[in-house]
Amino acid sequence: MASKKPENMSFEATIEELDNLVEQLESGDIALDEALKKFERGIALARSGQAKLDEAEQRVRILLNNSDDAPLAEFTAVPE
Repeated sequence: MASKKPENMSFEATIEELDNLVEQLESGDIALDEALKKFERGIALARSGQAKLDEAEQRVRILLNNSDDAPLAEFTAVPE
């Protein structure tokens, strides 16, 4: 089964896969090449998860900073 691109995964799925990768890497039972592939995937997942958190934080700030009579601002995602 091919892995989903991190940017197409939910935040929860990203964290779950990242947690599984960390467990596998910490076990020390995998070959170096496989460990490097898993580490690379973990970095991609961590970056994607951070981007999702940053976007959520921006949305919350927009909602909290708007007063009742202020027009809503358009949400723009921060590029990775």
